[in-house]
Amino acid sequence: MSLTSSGRRVTTVVSAFLATLALLAGWLVVSAERAAALDPFTGYLMAHFTGESANGEQIYLAHSTDGLNWTDLNNGAPVLTSTVGTRGVRDPAIVRSPNGDRYWIIATDLRIASGTSWADAANRGSRSLVVWESTNLVDWSAPRLVGVANGISGAGDAWAPEAIFDPATNDYVVYWATNSPLNGVTKHRIWYSRTSDFRTFTSPQVYIDRGGNTATIDTQVVEVPNRTGGYRFYRASADGIIASNGDITIEASNSVLGSWTNLGNLRHLNISNAGFGNAVEGPMWMPFNNGSSWALWLDQYGTGRGYMPLRSADLGNVRNFQTVSGYSLGANRKRHGSILQLTAAESSRVQARWGRSTAAGQRLQSYNFQDRYVRHADFDVRIDPNVTPAQDAQWRIVPGLVGTGTVSFESVNYPGHYMRHRDYDMVLEQSDGSSAFRADASFTPVAGLASSSWTSYRSYNFPDRYLRHSGYVLRIDPISDATGRADATFRVVS
Repeated sequence: MSLTSSGRRVTTVVSAFLATLALLAGWLVVSAERAAALDPFTGYLMAHFTGESANGEQIYLAHSTDGLNWTDLNNGAPVLTSTVGTRGVRDPAIVRSPNGDRYWIIATDLRIASGTSWADAANRGSRSLVVWESTNLVDWSAPRLVGVANGISGAGDAWAPEAIFDPATNDYVVYWATNSPLNGVTKHRIWYSRTSDFRTFTSPQVYIDRGGNTATIDTQVVEVPNRTGGYRFYRASADGIIASNGDITIEASNSVLGSWTNLGNLRHLNISNAGFGNAVEGPMWMPFNNGSSWALWLDQYGTGRGYMPLRSADLGNVRNFQTVSGYSLGANRKRHGSILQLTAAESSRVQARWGRSTAAGQRLQSYNFQDRYVRHADFDVRIDPNVTPAQDAQWRIVPGLVGTGTVSFESVNYPGHYMRHRDYDMVLEQSDGSSAFRADASFTPVAGLASSSWTSYRSYNFPDRYLRHSGYVLRIDPISDATGRADATFRVVS
């Protein structure tokens, strides 16, 4: 009996010791992750769109070392493109997890360039957001749709999403504008849901409703350390009645979902959301890396000039905001987006991937239509003459994604996007890193089927099929006649 009791005591001590080791190991892992996340910030990354041009409603990135002077990444071309929903995105927000081990970009699913009217977009538009996910800030998942506004009665859209980590609940508050009827008034209000993974969301709840006919479309919240100015969180919102009488409203709170105190607006700086002359929208917070001041960037949509910055060392009083001169936004117009402070490691990764100069690539000339070249158009691949812009027909012919003996075709103006076959049709897609993608995007060059001085490209995973055009559209097919051999023959030219 005593021996059994002793054995139990030993077992208990050992179990307690092992439990302590497990807790210590877990604490060390979490501490290491948080330490990495708290590395000093040395740069800034801006995610934005540029406007209603053909490619303007996609994800663009810019980098800065001082927060005021910006360099367009990827030679000014989009970094991420939407292939879901409307196939266009606006108002991107970039989010980092507290441990710095995961990132998300969320954006409005909207493409005005497709011919959609603003009335249709607001009343009969997409009720989904577009989401990308990454573990390193440079390799991003395929875009996915999340129907955040599907649970809102009469919802006409889901615009201008933002997200902030809520330490009170250890998850993220995602908030956006939806135009819908409520209490007899149809207008844009700010709604929110909570999520821990940007896949599953709670039912939407009203976040901001100014009352009456006053709508709110754009809102962004920033957390400040040490409750500078008296509060932990500050938010800026674009309020207005059909853009005829509105303001950039500044509010403060000590909790993301708590009560908010109205601190005022920016009319003392002649800045408002009134009318379309000099009106601003899309408020975008940016803590300066010196830790002692904040920028509030405002999108001058009324004049089309893009963002302008204000600066404040104390957000607790709107009179502390001052206009800033001596800033540069780079070549691209910067429209409604968000800014992420970067560690040195994050800056290095971003600049290594997209900061390099993108030299002109090579073209693939058709053998039997020698005035036509392989190009991408709206993410389809075809042959066309007189390609505009020229970079749509320029490719980097790189070692095949599956390895030795094959090649892959990477787009010059959409780095990370490759020609790949899908149901035998050739499309341009961003690599998702999967073995299926690598195989679909790899080809074995062989002597040209129509002329041995040219080249044909055999599919890696369907070796009985070759890259060819049919009705000017590229696909992979078995080749059995002279027409097919000519269609499947190309030449690499500068």
